[in-house]
Amino acid sequence: MRKLKNSELDRLSIEDFKQVEKTPIIIVLDNIRSLNNIGSVFRTSDAFLVEKIYLCGITATPPHKDIHKTALGSTETVDWEYVENTMDLVDRLKSEKIKICSIEQAENATMLNNFQPEANTKYALVFGNEVKGVSQKVVSASDSVIEIPQYGTKHSLNISVSCGVVVWDIFSKLQAL
Repeated sequence: MRKLKNSELDRLSIEDFKQVEKTPIIIVLDNIRSLNNIGSVFRTSDAFLVEKIYLCGITATPPHKDIHKTALGSTETVDWEYVENTMDLVDRLKSEKIKICSIEQAENATMLNNFQPEANTKYALVFGNEVKGVSQKVVSASDSVIEIPQYGTKHSLNISVSCGVVVWDIFSKLQAL
C-alpha cells in the first residue's frame, strides 16, 4: 500500500467548492474561546461540505493567525458569518425551518448513534463553550439535543473533536438517505 500524494487527492478548487452542492448542515459556534478549535471546525466543515458556519458571541473571526494555523485555508472556502447573540440566530434559523440540534449532555438527549436525520431537512448543529458548553437558553430552544456516547472517566471531548465526530456521523447518515 502506498500513501497518496497531495496531487492525487482530487481536491476541489476554491471556485469549485463554492459551486458544489453543500451538505444541509450549518455549524453554530456558541462562545468558543480557542482559536485553534475554531480553525479546526473550519477544516472539518470544508471536508464534509458544510453549508455555513456561524461564529457567535466571543467566538473569534477570521482573519487571525491562530485560526489560520489549524484552518489551513478553509476560511476561504466555507461560508461564515458573525452573529453577536446566539439566541437571535437560533430564532432566525428556526423561522427558516432549520432544525436546531444542540450538541450537549442533557436530560432526554438523543445519543448520536440513535439520531436519524430526516431527508430534505437542514440542520444547525450548535457547539458550545469549552467550559460551559451550549448555553441553557439555546439548549431549551433546540428542536433536539444530541449527545456523543462516551464510556470512559472524563465524559468530555474537545469541541473540535466533538464537531468532527458529529459532522461525520450525520454526513454519513445523510448520504445513505
